[in-house]
Amino acid sequence: MSRLRRHHPISFSSLWFLFLILTTANALHFYLDAQEKRCFLEEVPSDTIVEGHYRALEWSEHDQKYVENPNLGILVEVDEIETGHNVVRTRGPSDGRFTFTSHDSGDHSVCLSSNYGSAWFTNTHIRLYLDVVVGGAKPDREHDRSHVSELSSKLRDLNQKLEDVRREQQYQREREANFRDLSELVNSRAVWYVIAQIAVLVVTCGWQLRHLKKFFEDRKM
Repeated sequence: MSRLRRHHPISFSSLWFLFLILTTANALHFYLDAQEKRCFLEEVPSDTIVEGHYRALEWSEHDQKYVENPNLGILVEVDEIETGHNVVRTRGPSDGRFTFTSHDSGDHSVCLSSNYGSAWFTNTHIRLYLDVVVGGAKPDREHDRSHVSELSSKLRDLNQKLEDVRREQQYQREREANFRDLSELVNSRAVWYVIAQIAVLVVTCGWQLRHLKKFFEDRKM
């Protein structure tokens, strides 16, 4: 892992810190006042992901110890020393994280300050824990492209299957419409057939009555 080194910005004075070198991560804790900003140098290779975790505790006169304060916020600023490019500028809670990916190898300035910076009347003391982990190669763009291509292919397959389902649904609707039309035609013909049967019965009955009437009249004569 890379090491943390003290950095002295021209616009800030009385900068001090404690550092600890580990083989897996750079972890330290330091103290700062409300109006102070602490900056550290982190040597980072190119195309490397850097993850930082910080936790700030505020001194409590009532408890006589450092305690968590939900109103305490931490401003994190990361700049490339050589180019002066600002990589990270974020304000988070008293316990938070920040992440960035280096574009070029070299020193990066990691600065932390509290949200009490403009309160000159505040005499707050803060203990801040910082853990910086350098590692994890930058994502492989070619792998990402192939992954995106694979996802696109799967999406096309899903769209094709969806289109097949739609065609099948359309075919089923057409079959239902044809069956409905056929049913209506059969029902219509059945109704006309019943009407025709009734008409035949009526005509037959009329003819029989007429025939019987004539028969009885002939018998009387």
